[in-house]
Amino acid sequence: MNVKVDWSGNMTFTATSGSGHQVLMDGPPAAGGENKGPRPMEMMLMGMGGCTSFDVKAMLNKSRQDVTGCEVELQAERADAVPAVFTKIHCHFKVTGRNLKEALVKRAVALSAEKYCSASIMFNDAGVEISHSYEIHQQDLA
Repeated sequence: MNVKVDWSGNMTFTATSGSGHQVLMDGPPAAGGENKGPRPMEMMLMGMGGCTSFDVKAMLNKSRQDVTGCEVELQAERADAVPAVFTKIHCHFKVTGRNLKEALVKRAVALSAEKYCSASIMFNDAGVEISHSYEIHQQDLA
């Protein structure tokens, strides 16, 4: 896996993935940025959210759950001193579908956190306190 990051002026950078996709990152105006894109630390948190969501959705698919929506909200705390690393991250899943089995949703969230989500495990191994919760929204079969 490889990524290239190019400076685009002021405090704006364009990251290009090995698969050819681009993401613009920028800093806040107070740091010389123009607020054109997410901050690099926000990108890290978004990456973790994408990684764990991918796991949860894939496991629910394998369990033949009729998922019509899956989102995760991540809230992170950072150290007050430099480097301002993440100290805590909470992931709250909202899974919507028909006849969803709570035990399977709970298991998917736990397995992602404990075994499959590379980003979560990497942060956890670095000392970040990570917690998870979930809620299920059942839809009618109609």
